[in-house]
Amino acid sequence: MSETPHSLSSSRTLWELVARRADLTPDRPVLLQDDRTLTFGDLRTRSERVAAGLYGMGVRPGTVVAWQLPTRIETALLSFALARLGAVQSPVIPFYRDREVGFALRESKAEYFAVPGRWRGFDHAEMGRRLGAKGLFEAYDDLPDGDPGVLPPPPSEGTSVRWIYWTSGTTSDPKGVRHTDRSLIAGGSCLAHALHLSPDDVGSMAFPYAHIAGPDYTVMLLLYGFPAVMFEQFALPEALAGYREHGVTIAGGSTAFYSMFLAEQRRLAPGEKVIPTLRLLAGGGAPKPPEVYHAVVREMGVQLTHGYGMTEVPMITMGDPDDDPDLLATTEGRPPQGMEIRIVDGEIRLRGEAVCQGYLDPEQSARAFDEDGFLRTGDLGRVTATGHLVLTGRLKDVIIRKGENISAKEIEDLLAAHPSVGEAAVVGLPDTERGELVCAVVERHPDAPEPTLQALVSYLRAEGLSVHKLPERLEVVDALPRNDALRKVLKYKLRERYSGTVK
Repeated sequence: MSETPHSLSSSRTLWELVARRADLTPDRPVLLQDDRTLTFGDLRTRSERVAAGLYGMGVRPGTVVAWQLPTRIETALLSFALARLGAVQSPVIPFYRDREVGFALRESKAEYFAVPGRWRGFDHAEMGRRLGAKGLFEAYDDLPDGDPGVLPPPPSEGTSVRWIYWTSGTTSDPKGVRHTDRSLIAGGSCLAHALHLSPDDVGSMAFPYAHIAGPDYTVMLLLYGFPAVMFEQFALPEALAGYREHGVTIAGGSTAFYSMFLAEQRRLAPGEKVIPTLRLLAGGGAPKPPEVYHAVVREMGVQLTHGYGMTEVPMITMGDPDDDPDLLATTEGRPPQGMEIRIVDGEIRLRGEAVCQGYLDPEQSARAFDEDGFLRTGDLGRVTATGHLVLTGRLKDVIIRKGENISAKEIEDLLAAHPSVGEAAVVGLPDTERGELVCAVVERHPDAPEPTLQALVSYLRAEGLSVHKLPERLEVVDALPRNDALRKVLKYKLRERYSGTVK
């Protein structure tokens, strides 16, 4: 029986999937970046050489290797080399700094840490030394290399935890999410099979490869045998040349990406297309206002499909390009076969192969699953008569800005120590470009001058908070709204109060 995308989805491990695709189409491109092309055959061959180099450094099956690398061909090679070895890898988003990186290294017990050296003005290697990282090495232009003849057999099963991803929840510290090869293949398959793809498509990776979307998207390429353009630094209009040169047919990432492409389209003369070959925008990771869907379809002349996923479950539902426009505008699509969705008191709960194996912290894991083994997402929603999922809100106090989860409590805890702040509440406000923006609402301290946004941002920077978490808006109030019983801050009132105004 000939291989099909659906049969490839049965691969036990990510390395098995790489090998099966390389056997099918070894000379077809898989990754494109600037003037470089990596074929499926190259991906297998070069990843094995990198794996041999890592093996020579002491990396073995089960060794924990953290990496904080940008979206580059070398990053994909390193990641698949680790998959070939059966190591446990812990990707860290490149713009995380000492606080988050130090926590990830400690909690994962990483024995090695790969960094890009100095990247975009920041010295990651120096940070690694400052944090006392073990096995620190640079993996940017050059990667470890060796003779694949020294390698042990590749892993034969995909149900062991070999991935630790990091997400922010309702607590200040990140949570280490435990994934297997099979959970990542299942998540990527959901995305792939929903989009009506073909080997003639050309995709794009403009998001951090260290995000859960990295393997999600790469699985899609391996299943359907088409390439994607990688963007190490994504900014428009500069990146448009890459989209046009390579004839990208599928682009996206999150609501922020849709809005950026739409803004570029509006700068063109009538009849011109921002990316002439584009047929589909697709993504997830942040709320999608219905008006964004309609504007993209109307003004860009392409379809837009949006999905629902999280670090714990990389793809839960996805819109179908052939769905009714109203469903594409107002829902997150339908789940694939094998993904069970249960609504309990309005909360979305999930069970299926794409669901993670819990968290590094056993207590967090115990709280995360109900008595029937369903993951408590903390998100609120409902399922329509057609089986489409509609998101209606969140129980957990997380802001999703440009597809990245931000813990409100982490920012609040830092702001509370500022001399001009009495108490602080941080909320996400709807934003067509970012999905949500970070708004800090602070009570005036009676014995200090009124704080300014610039002063608070400078303070948070000095405390080591990552740039993407910094508040973009400040509201100073005499008193935060609270309930009568426990004096708990009523954040929904803040969202109601400030969502309708722009400053």
